[in-house]
Amino acid sequence: MNPYLVLGIILGYFLVLMGISWLTSRKADTQTFFTGNRKSPWYLVAFGMVGATLSGVTFISVPGEVGNSAFSYLQFVFGNIVGYWIVAAVLLPLYYKLNLVSIYTFLEQRFGERSYKTGSFFFLISKLIGAAFRLYLVAGVLQIAFFDAFNIPFTLTVIVTIALIWVYTFRGGIKTIVWTDTLQTLFLVSAVIFTIIAITKNLGWDTGNLIKELANDTNAHIFNWDWRSGNNFFKQFIAGMFITIVMVGMDQDMMQKNLTCKNKKEAQKNMLVFSFSFLITVFLFLCLGVLLYIFANKTGISIPDKTDDLYPKLALNYFGLPVGIAFLLGITAAAYSSADSALTALTTSFSIDFLKIDKYDERKKQRLKMWSHLLFSVLLILIILLFKAVNNESIVVAVFRVAGYTYGPILGLFVFGMYSKRKVIDKWVPLVGVSAPIICYFISKYSEVIFNGYNFGFELLILNGLITIAGLLSISKK
Repeated sequence: MNPYLVLGIILGYFLVLMGISWLTSRKADTQTFFTGNRKSPWYLVAFGMVGATLSGVTFISVPGEVGNSAFSYLQFVFGNIVGYWIVAAVLLPLYYKLNLVSIYTFLEQRFGERSYKTGSFFFLISKLIGAAFRLYLVAGVLQIAFFDAFNIPFTLTVIVTIALIWVYTFRGGIKTIVWTDTLQTLFLVSAVIFTIIAITKNLGWDTGNLIKELANDTNAHIFNWDWRSGNNFFKQFIAGMFITIVMVGMDQDMMQKNLTCKNKKEAQKNMLVFSFSFLITVFLFLCLGVLLYIFANKTGISIPDKTDDLYPKLALNYFGLPVGIAFLLGITAAAYSSADSALTALTTSFSIDFLKIDKYDERKKQRLKMWSHLLFSVLLILIILLFKAVNNESIVVAVFRVAGYTYGPILGLFVFGMYSKRKVIDKWVPLVGVSAPIICYFISKYSEVIFNGYNFGFELLILNGLITIAGLLSISKK
């Protein structure tokens, strides 16, 4: 693809986002930034959350992974769906009842100041590392595919990208994000649909042939009942459910969008509609993966060693210019829809939980919010550049895995707070929060020895939460 065309598409994309920002941030105040004035249409939030949930890593990884694990990823997604329903039924009513802006305020009301800061701190660490990691991976793909043609260094690419995100989010905040997420989801889903249509035309299929080929392909197998396998249905389902409860229902980033709805009923409606939209979108990605392998095999195209490269390779080189443009818009949208909402959530949590911004007048609020937004923009840039400097995939993945450990204490704090009436000694809660992931790490490292060959996977999150609950129980009283 012509690099000048690529540059024009990306610049046009950001200009559209700037236009949305201008429209949504007029007469914006801090309440607009943090809550969208609680006026977001529920159906808009539901559609936009699809793009925010499916990161750029998912966009390029899920289709390629079909060649390794078929449709088994759907087992995990089925667990996600149940997790979304639990969030809608249990957590959203709690947040609306308490009229929360930062969801970690619940921990202050239930336990005390230090518990509150502990939950918020773990969120900030998790989201910073997670957002930087996802943006780093996708920025690397865009750098090699496009920006190297202009001799634009990776550092400049990252700085300009984060700067653009800062510009279109620093005034409107979550109100702007709700609308930009909707546009980004549209680009993401369109890319998949355009590619599927292009493949069927290239292979000379009609709709009947398409359905038949998908149904009969060995890569369309879903369920795995082997208890020893990492893809066992029950392991994947339970992991998907708990990860959703924690990384959506107890995550400021995802919940902040839901809390912009007018009331609890609309927020629950949004979550239910979103869950089915998410399932359909993931199913489309998996179908696309099957079709990519069929196309490559029928046309004699070699499968890349890294299956993540399969979709980019075919979309940019074999399916024509319209699909190439759709792919570029899709991967850009997938990358930045998660980054912009993460930046807004980080600013919200830090401003409310640590700076106590609510006690100031509007002018001081605006200034503190702006500097917080700038602070986390700089931190994102530094962490991404650190990943680049390390340039060691095993270390980078290990760092991301560490971020996964930090959601365990959040799970334990919320569950103990909601389902126990015991009071904790607040000053000891940070020690419990730090100790739980460390204990979890050593249990995981030596699990084969301790548990006769057993290896932990996603269920480590549950163990982490249980250790946190046990720690809270030990420092509590009736």
